[in-house]
Amino acid sequence: QVQLVESGGGLVQPGGSLRLSCAVSGGTFSSYAMGWFRQAPGKEREFVARISWSGGRTYPIDSVKGRFTISRDNAKNTAFLQMNNLKPEDTAVYYCAAYGLGWDYWGQGTQVTVSS
Repeated sequence: QVQLVESGGGLVQPGGSLRLSCAVSGGTFSSYAMGWFRQAPGKEREFVARISWSGGRTYPIDSVKGRFTISRDNAKNTAFLQMNNLKPEDTAVYYCAAYGLGWDYWGQGTQVTVSS
């Protein structure tokens, strides 16, 4: 059973930074592309960024380019989302997911709140 556990969320002021982590167990982490999604109150879940299984390619959405960086450490079975220059509109529950045949595996989410 593949399990994903996010951590690192919290309350931060606009312009601040947070680093989210996603620890994966029970599967072959290095074989999965990994992704981060978010869901703001009253909105649909939104794709944020994806990273290839090797870490060689990343695909962030336009609204986070230059601010968010997705990365991974295959030796530690962990994916990361470094978020800089956070804005109030980044407030959401952030989820990591692993791509097998599709986005098959999900974490429980971690709350990120950007507010002064």
